[in-house]
Amino acid sequence: MVTDFATSAETVKDPIVPAVTVPWYDLTVCGLDIVPFGRFHVEPDHGLDQLQGAGTVIVPGWADVDVIPPAELVDAVRAAHDAGARVASLCTGAFVLAEAGLLNGKRATTHWEHTALLAARYPEAEVDPDVLYVDNGSVLTSAGKAAALDLCLHLVRLDHRSSIANAVARRLVVPPHRPGGQAQFVTAPVPAQDDHPLTALFPWIIERLDQPLTVENLARQARMSSRHLGRHFRAATGTTPLRWLLAQRIRHAQELLEKTDDSIDTVAAATGTGTATALRRHFNRTLGVPQDTYRRTFRSRTQ
Repeated sequence: MVTDFATSAETVKDPIVPAVTVPWYDLTVCGLDIVPFGRFHVEPDHGLDQLQGAGTVIVPGWADVDVIPPAELVDAVRAAHDAGARVASLCTGAFVLAEAGLLNGKRATTHWEHTALLAARYPEAEVDPDVLYVDNGSVLTSAGKAAALDLCLHLVRLDHRSSIANAVARRLVVPPHRPGGQAQFVTAPVPAQDDHPLTALFPWIIERLDQPLTVENLARQARMSSRHLGRHFRAATGTTPLRWLLAQRIRHAQELLEKTDDSIDTVAAATGTGTATALRRHFNRTLGVPQDTYRRTFRSRTQ
């Protein structure tokens, strides 16, 4: 089964996705036949020929990684990519992309249980077992189900800016952004339990991104030692307190660059990164593009 997304000019009116005023996605399910899914069956809207002309093709998890995907499916996905479609795989859907040769010479991932098999079967792919998703531009891959949702939100962020992706995430009650390079073995990006030691700390930090914050400040607020704070942070987010803090500062900078005409110095001050030079360095290192380029790109998509 292949899922095809193409943008339309309609405003979303969906119980899952909030109403937005940007061109949204038309969803078409394409496949070879009806697919059994436990007690349910997924019936495609169209055959694989409809992939031609798609803006984005989403390949969901491949049911049995020991079975080579059928040539008709592989050929259709390859042809869609050759025609200009962006192709993304969710979880074990990476095996379809690899069979189509779309991962040759590219960094890719899949669920950690199957990364060794993917690497062995397709040695021309650079399989990374330790990340949530990989964006190669026109070819994207993700790890397991939660990471697949992260990848989809990443696509929304690319297509419609951070504020729209954040709105979708809020309706889905999931974190708005987890970087693709984050480790797969993260139990939760933020604590899910109300009684978790860091539950109150995260919003406290978000409200003070413009202030100089140290590990000692965070530990004092959480009423624990710096060492214990680091352990809880690693368990909850998969990273250190300062790296998580920097990620939130960059996320906030993205929103300000998208929504305001504030100068880079003003954005730097509002996000606690200090100077425009420091913000430029962190922004480029984290996202791979200068903040000026980022602002121009997302402004052009919203005008």
